[in-house]
Amino acid sequence: MTKKIDRRKVLAATGLGLTALAGACSKPADGNTEPASPTVFARKVRKLRMVTAWPPNFPGLGTTAETIARTVEGLTQGSLEIKLYGAGELVPAHQEFDAVSSGAADIYHAADYYWQGKSKGFSFFAAVPFGMTTIETLAWMEHGGGNELWQKLSGQFNILAMAAGSTGSQMGGWFKKEMNTIDDFRGLVMRIPGLGGDVLKAVGAVPKLLSGGAIYQALQSGAIDATEWVGPWNDLSFGFHREAKYYYGPGFHEPGPILSFGINLDVWGSLTPTEQLAIRTACQQANSATVAEYAWHNQIALQTLVNDHGVQMRTFSDDIWRALSAAAKDVLAEVGNSDTTTQEIYHSYMSALAGAKQMTQYANGAYLRVRAL
Repeated sequence: MTKKIDRRKVLAATGLGLTALAGACSKPADGNTEPASPTVFARKVRKLRMVTAWPPNFPGLGTTAETIARTVEGLTQGSLEIKLYGAGELVPAHQEFDAVSSGAADIYHAADYYWQGKSKGFSFFAAVPFGMTTIETLAWMEHGGGNELWQKLSGQFNILAMAAGSTGSQMGGWFKKEMNTIDDFRGLVMRIPGLGGDVLKAVGAVPKLLSGGAIYQALQSGAIDATEWVGPWNDLSFGFHREAKYYYGPGFHEPGPILSFGINLDVWGSLTPTEQLAIRTACQQANSATVAEYAWHNQIALQTLVNDHGVQMRTFSDDIWRALSAAAKDVLAEVGNSDTTTQEIYHSYMSALAGAKQMTQYANGAYLRVRAL
């Protein structure tokens, strides 16, 4: 026979039990009557490793990677921590892509033209000779299907890539001698990556791919005759003006270079939607922040180079520009037919470039012309 439970007795006993439990929690064994602090639950932290193509803490490039890491940690309230490794610290320079693809590292921050040995298509998401400016390239990526093509390509290597900063239009480089005709490029050994290097090779130069930290020594020793890097701000930091006094601009090879954030696809898939959003937000913030940062610091550094160090500014002759432009068209056409994925990227990019050119001639380009009057 089931025994009838007295509800009032149960409630009373329960109340006494809760009171006793509360007292036990709030009153320590040592007799201290101060209320106990609320229980703090430890937050689960995921630690990721980011390898970069830049020297540690390098202004603009290296510090952008640092800012992205801090922003992600802040937006996730500490659930994601990203530890940075500069070029050569965890993996050899320019092997960041392989490290992330294989899972030896989780993330890279670099420029995707470093991976054109994997596919020429990667260069379209970094810099294209005589191609689009930063804002034009970002417009194509965000609204013209560029991001989808980029992810289609990078996904073949178990990586998800996205834009994560830009230096703005770069300079043409540092030369030990004046460049008066296209013949002056014949036999010239120059540090220059990506499709820009392919263009110089087409006109008789010898392109070399060197990490940032190796450039100055190569220039000093005579292993290279010229180099490009970024622009006045970063170039001043490396002291190229001490070895080559002629500074040419603009840079035909990188009119709007995009920095990239590549993350291992398995790692990406294991993140929560909030963590993924934090990463995308941090990278998008970097896109606008870096353009402004470089525009400001470049103008200050240029004054220092010219006024304090006697650097001689130069621009290529129209004949050189025409020859480089013609070579670039041939290089791009050949690259665009290298494989089906790159062909799709090439046609999408060139269509976006045609539209950008048409708009620019009536807007920015025309304005810059009249501003110089």
